[in-house]
Amino acid sequence: MKHLVTFCESERVWLRQLIEHLAGLESPTLDKPAVDRCGAAVGRQLAMIGGRVREVPAASSGNHVVAEFGRGHRRVLLLGHLDTVWPVGTLAGMPVVERDGRLFGPGVFDMKGGIGISMLALRALAAVSAETMPRVTVLLTADEETGSATSRSLIEDEARHSDAVLVLEPALPGGALKTSRKGCGTFELLVTGAAAHAGIEPEKGVNAILELCEQILQLERLQDVGRGTSVTVCLASGGTRANVVPAEARATVDVRASLTDEADRVTRAARNLRAGRAGATVHVSGGFDRAPMERTASVARLYEIARSVGRELGITVTEGATGGASDGNITAAMGVPTLDGLGAVGDGAHAAHEHVIIDALPARAALLAGLVLRLGHL
Repeated sequence: MKHLVTFCESERVWLRQLIEHLAGLESPTLDKPAVDRCGAAVGRQLAMIGGRVREVPAASSGNHVVAEFGRGHRRVLLLGHLDTVWPVGTLAGMPVVERDGRLFGPGVFDMKGGIGISMLALRALAAVSAETMPRVTVLLTADEETGSATSRSLIEDEARHSDAVLVLEPALPGGALKTSRKGCGTFELLVTGAAAHAGIEPEKGVNAILELCEQILQLERLQDVGRGTSVTVCLASGGTRANVVPAEARATVDVRASLTDEADRVTRAARNLRAGRAGATVHVSGGFDRAPMERTASVARLYEIARSVGRELGITVTEGATGGASDGNITAAMGVPTLDGLGAVGDGAHAAHEHVIIDALPARAALLAGLVLRLGHL
């Protein structure tokens, strides 16, 4: 497999320029025209390297891009996303720039770098293993950063027909792959009470803010840090005026869990919240939108295959866990073997210092190509 490394190293300038170009195509999730411009450009690039490309229209998000390569019996899904968290215009104050061996810019790490790596991996397979290239589907969604509402069914359909899913999200620090991710979601609490004059007859009111505070304390007790479960109240509001007993209050609660049974426990408890004050009501909506990606036997086996491929390529492959979720959570929860973090090595996702390490890019592309090749011939 060393020929994959040789090819990818020879194309490092091409890859670096491609990532810079992709980062220049600003694509915030909620700006459909911007995401669609980026998707169209990526689709043209995928077609130039031999992909059979189609766009999947979406009314409430950018369009999703699907490209097919190879024609083997086994099928590998490369899963990524086009959208970023950075609004159009960010480049004016945060331009794409190379400094100290790193390429900085909005979206270079999460995840224009991963998209570029996948393209070089596919070029390497076509150049050095064209006759044995397995069937590869590239799925680049347009709404990952906001929960994949419009792309979930497409992700599930593509994964259902795949033997393995390789996720192009950034690597952990040092290049480690991701074999587990916390599930995540959001609960919304709406508490209603009764308004009254705060000075003349406060006893006739039902204070929604006080009821909300007691509900928040109940939610706080659901945390189990030792088992990787967090429950964090991130937003709270209530009331209308300084002299009125508040008749309504609400809170937004971030929930994370490493284990499926913990996600189920928190969900049941949240759904069963009941008001403690006479005259108050509690309404709970939302929940986990991405189940935990657990390190199952199939995930562990896929990781061991990646380690074996890495040894053949002269690349050290390690693993780790993260508290953030990705579309890999969706495919892993379906039972499809999933390995995450095969994108760029760097740091600063969603932050002003977002960057990729340039020298690490060719090896990441070679590792991805080698893993695809191995999976296609198991």
